[in-house]
Amino acid sequence: MKQKQNSASSTVAVVMITVILVIQVLLVLYPLAFTVSASFSESNSLASTSIVPFAQKFSLYQYMRLFTQTNYFHWYLNTLIIATANTVITVTVCSLCGYIFSRFMFPFKKPVMASMIILQMFPSFIGMIATYVILWKLNALNTLWGLVLVYATGSIPFNSWLMKGYFDTVPRDIAEAAYIDGATPFGAFIKVVVPAAKPQIVFLALTSFTGPWMDFIFPRLVLRADDKKTLAVGLFDMINGRSADHFTMFAAGALLVAVPFTILFILGQKALLQSLAATGGKE
Repeated sequence: MKQKQNSASSTVAVVMITVILVIQVLLVLYPLAFTVSASFSESNSLASTSIVPFAQKFSLYQYMRLFTQTNYFHWYLNTLIIATANTVITVTVCSLCGYIFSRFMFPFKKPVMASMIILQMFPSFIGMIATYVILWKLNALNTLWGLVLVYATGSIPFNSWLMKGYFDTVPRDIAEAAYIDGATPFGAFIKVVVPAAKPQIVFLALTSFTGPWMDFIFPRLVLRADDKKTLAVGLFDMINGRSADHFTMFAAGALLVAVPFTILFILGQKALLQSLAATGGKE
């Protein structure tokens, strides 16, 4: 009897857990499925679309509208340029800074590191007025490089600390062996230390790229011309204060935003796993 009761209790628990998980999956997947379905709809209004995903005729009409009636291509290109430039600058500067803080001793090292952490404690929007004035003085308003400057400088403190912490775990012996073979400190960093820190560098590159991709506050503050807007600003203006015939086109634009994320996740995951396997094999 006890075994039957325990078996019945286990069955009920499994059923309840399964039901809960199915409900959670539906709650997560339904908005995504509805957005995808709306982007392939011929209707210009969400009110006329079906609440059941993919119940209407398949059409690329909204994507045609997106590229012919808006500057979506320019928004996409601008965002790609900003994210790529921010990634290159952040990875280069933060890797060098993290390695210097990890391996070398110099005056005021600890105060500089402490000040970097203190600056990172304050929310970025506190300095928005100062940032705007600085960009105005540099003639960087309504420019892509001005926005790259904001993102890159804002990410240096925390990411430098992040890279320093990882470089502290990399054995010093590998760099010293390179010195014995005649390598300079910079040569040892590029040829020996960077490959050993590849997993963290890949992670830093992914976060540096995805950070500015859908940021709204600073692009809204800095950019003004329609052909200089980023995806977040352009998509927001597409449905802000206008008639209700842009929401399905907005769904098409929002769906295309996820393409780089998917590609980067696939490529980054592969590189990360390969780097971890190679590091484990060497050890």
